[in-house]
Amino acid sequence: MSLADSVTPHDAPSDLDREQNRLTVLYARLDTLRDTTRQRLAEVAARPGGTPQARTERDAAFTEYATRLSRLEAAENGLCFGRLDLRSGERHYIGRIGLPADDPDADPLLVDWRAPAARAFYVATSAAPEGVHRRRHIVTRGRRVVSLDDEVLDGAPDAGRENLAGAAALLAAVNTGRTGRMQDIVATLQAEQDAIIRSDQNGVLVVQGGPGTGKTAVALHRAAYLLYHSARIASRGVLVVGPNATFLRYIGQVLPGLGETSVLLSTVGELFPGVVADRREAAATVEVKGRPVLADVLAAAVRDRQAPPGRPLTLQVGDDPVRLEPEFWVAAADRARATRRPHNQARPTFVRLVVDEVARQLIAHARGLADRLVADAAEMLGGADLDAAVRGDLARLGLADAPGDEDAYAETAVDYRAVAESDPAVADACELLWPRLTPQRLLAELFASPDRLASAAGGLLTPDEQALLVRPAVSSVAGGWSTADLLLLDEALQVLGVDDRAARSRAARSRDEEIAYAQGVLDIAAGSASEDGEALSVTDMLDAHQLADQFGVADRRTIAERAAADRTWTFGHVIVDEAQELSPMAWRLLMRRCPTRSMTLVGDIAQTSSPGGLRAWDQALEPFVGDRWRLTRLSVNYRTPAEIMALTAPLLATLDADAEPPSSVRETGVPPWHAEVPPEQVAEHVRAQLAELGQGRLAVITPDALASEVAAVLPEASAGPDPDLTAPVVVLGVGQAKGLEFDVVLLVDPAGMIDASPRGGNDLYVALTRATQRLGVLHPGPLPGVLREAFTA
Repeated sequence: MSLADSVTPHDAPSDLDREQNRLTVLYARLDTLRDTTRQRLAEVAARPGGTPQARTERDAAFTEYATRLSRLEAAENGLCFGRLDLRSGERHYIGRIGLPADDPDADPLLVDWRAPAARAFYVATSAAPEGVHRRRHIVTRGRRVVSLDDEVLDGAPDAGRENLAGAAALLAAVNTGRTGRMQDIVATLQAEQDAIIRSDQNGVLVVQGGPGTGKTAVALHRAAYLLYHSARIASRGVLVVGPNATFLRYIGQVLPGLGETSVLLSTVGELFPGVVADRREAAATVEVKGRPVLADVLAAAVRDRQAPPGRPLTLQVGDDPVRLEPEFWVAAADRARATRRPHNQARPTFVRLVVDEVARQLIAHARGLADRLVADAAEMLGGADLDAAVRGDLARLGLADAPGDEDAYAETAVDYRAVAESDPAVADACELLWPRLTPQRLLAELFASPDRLASAAGGLLTPDEQALLVRPAVSSVAGGWSTADLLLLDEALQVLGVDDRAARSRAARSRDEEIAYAQGVLDIAAGSASEDGEALSVTDMLDAHQLADQFGVADRRTIAERAAADRTWTFGHVIVDEAQELSPMAWRLLMRRCPTRSMTLVGDIAQTSSPGGLRAWDQALEPFVGDRWRLTRLSVNYRTPAEIMALTAPLLATLDADAEPPSSVRETGVPPWHAEVPPEQVAEHVRAQLAELGQGRLAVITPDALASEVAAVLPEASAGPDPDLTAPVVVLGVGQAKGLEFDVVLLVDPAGMIDASPRGGNDLYVALTRATQRLGVLHPGPLPGVLREAFTA
């Protein structure tokens, strides 16, 4: 029996009418809840803050109602998609969100797909019914029911569907033309996917899955599930990391469509706010920069900037020369490091010691001058006692020893410290010996200087590896940074830290100004108050601090918006898609963003194409969690037809002899084809395929270096660094195609793809497995051996 025969369609008007009536009731309830939530949100927004506690409560309520409203708005399309008829006689409708009945004691009108009661909708099969008599898939368009599909599960097991839930709905979704945007799969989740989505939130879960197994969809739905069930995760948000910006735009509608706003979608290169990665560099350089030893190189580079060896420094402070010896600043640096603070936060300790030393020498100079003055005066007076008043004046100035002069000396020492702190020569010396460093300045100066690099990387990198990192100086503020650089900038900031004393001082001044302004308002109000002594005035009810609190600006950004702007934000859970692509330095960054190590990592080792990517999962995880991680696998290919997967089998065997390709659930009857075609003739094949395609999407996937050449002969196609995936035709370099899917794929120059990088075979495997319907291979020369073998098999 085919999968398409595993359901019984119901077109009876009575069934459709009953489900339409139920859907109308559900939408009426949804509209009521929306109106109520909008009203409460407006009331909270208009509420004054009052005390700091009241302000906090107001902002929390605003966030709660805004989040609730976004979920209610997102549920408009596909509100209800399923029904469970249990053997017990109970009936549950399953949907995007839960809808409570008017009566708080009554059963909910609609069960959220993430609730425990909805689990059977995804896992029940005829072999294991889970207490379900009938599962009904309800297909809607807008607010109208258009079709129903029933599965009776408590009969004899059916070999054609025993491992699939809702086969007809699943196949309909897979065979529907692509739109250029990923859609959620809440109506068609399968048991192995559902088990991953609902698995324990704690620790690191690795999901290994081949092409078409739904890894990305599972990861996104897991984010929604965890936010629904965990208040801790919801309060900190979820970070979803993808391989590139094109991929993030492709998946960008899924979580908002599920009503979730507490998820930040980001590439790893976007997790250092304020710096844009706009520089491309050689694969060999990327690989070196991704090694974990670069953390040691950066730590050594920072230490090299702390009290570097050199000759004594002579400073002119006012009229006095001050000499700083290398022995002094080395000892001062040791004391600063002993604080165990990052470089910039330890700097004030070093500066204080320098200022103390300069002040000490200035006082010594002054006291030496005083001693000479006293000696000269004594000689002039021929041994007579100095006038007591003169001796007292000298003592008060700290220029002579005298009984009771300790306080005067202390005051004078403070004066000389103030002179040292404000002197430009002292500031220059501190900058030379322990400079203020930003991550950008540290890296720019390190990579621009072979000598600095050799000092920091000696014994850690070979001279040839060091040479890969050397480049002309770039601006330490903006421009010229690659994604691999941004990982190093983040690592450098860990070593450098931020001296935030100036920022805290500015915030304190701003607060003082707000309070002063509020006090002025109260003074004006008091001056114009009624003379009636029994009347209460505004000053009787609140003071300047309370008034300033009441009218302060509330931060009403979503968790995702706040997290995106705050490099120090730590997330409740981190999900990494295409996780096999990340370098060790990228893993260090992500672990800092999630100290709880609550993570879900999805990927496929056979698709690793990055020069610094993984060959095994323990390679990434062992340095951070040892063996405390769980591995699960997705084994069913829902997207890629069996004909295409058969073509990739010889190639997969060369990439990973132990890999087991996922089994495809369908065949299209259209085998992959190939033709020897130069790049300039690709256009005629694209147009021929488009004529057959209809409303779907076609992708031309090429080696990265060839993409612009192919795009030039296809003016109707979207291409470039920011392609529009909703266009009928797009031209993509293979690096852009990772994680995407299209109805038809034309792969151009497979041999060039293999030759382009050390992991070109992995790139070819990625490109071959992007199609949901048809695949064509266009090659300007002979086919690579692995494809020639597959096409002739």
